[in-house]
Amino acid sequence: DCGKRFTSSGITIHQRIHTGEKPFSCTQCGKSFTQSTSLKSHQRIHTGEKPYSCDQCGKSFTQSTILISHQRIHTGVKPYSCAQCGKRFTSSKVVKVHQKIHTGEKPFSCSDCGKSFLLSGQLKSHQRTHTGEKPCSCDECGKSYTTFNNLMVHQRTHTGEKPYCCGQCGKSFTQPQTLISHQRTHTGEKSYSCSQCEKSFTWPHTLISHQRTHTGEKPYSCDQCGKNFTQSSHLISHQRTHTGEKPHSCAQCGRSFTTSSQLTTHQRTHTGNNPYSCTQCGKSFTQSSHLISHQRTHTGEKPYSCDQCDKRYSDKRYLIKHQKIHA
Repeated sequence: DCGKRFTSSGITIHQRIHTGEKPFSCTQCGKSFTQSTSLKSHQRIHTGEKPYSCDQCGKSFTQSTILISHQRIHTGVKPYSCAQCGKRFTSSKVVKVHQKIHTGEKPFSCSDCGKSFLLSGQLKSHQRTHTGEKPCSCDECGKSYTTFNNLMVHQRTHTGEKPYCCGQCGKSFTQPQTLISHQRTHTGEKSYSCSQCEKSFTWPHTLISHQRTHTGEKPYSCDQCGKNFTQSSHLISHQRTHTGEKPHSCAQCGRSFTTSSQLTTHQRTHTGNNPYSCTQCGKSFTQSSHLISHQRTHTGEKPYSCDQCDKRYSDKRYLIKHQKIHA
């Protein structure tokens, strides 16, 4: 069919790509596979079996290939590089996904709203925003999630587990992507640039969210009050104003918060930690947004303007306060 060459056993498996044949079916969920080994790996999702463990952090995996890829988080080895921009990655799978950023390819489309995605898994997770389905539940508090990954991250709020450690400063994180993002604070790497204002970002999704400040697009809507948001995380936080849910509690004083970032900021009132320092005057702040606002006292920058009288402000809060004069 395609001229590719294989061993006698390999050709049979490969030909199934052309025929679409998937002879190995899961008795629990009906999902089918081209190879018996793929079925065996899949069945571990149902049994919970994770036979491959990381000797550095103890994290377990269903497949040896996933373990090998994970171990590169600890070693820093990135053997796969993008031919277009030279960026390096821990796995070939991640390179393939990254390359779609250059081509703009998003092959998986939602039949409900037309939104397109890089990965089939992203589409599946997105479709649950339409159906409201949250199949992954926490045994400890009953909270439900759209994906197993989100559930695993949540469970770490109960266990306190932070398996991803920065080799440079020792700071630990609950998620590998948070560690990678943090490591860029050491390297200063910001690979994703906005074509409209040339602002750079460490993550592609942060760039996409930023671009909405130019387009005005707010794709995430609250079904209770109709308010729209640029990011799904902002919608989730907002919805808690309706439900009153405050899932993030301070271990020291018991105070609860709607977001983990609010809790982190609050905890600094106990520790006295002000990690954001002004390079010009040395003044320190608990939040990066407060530092950015403060730095404008040095630069004179006033990015927030009133659409009614053109008065400008260095801080969005001052603009909101001012706009009440017109109201």
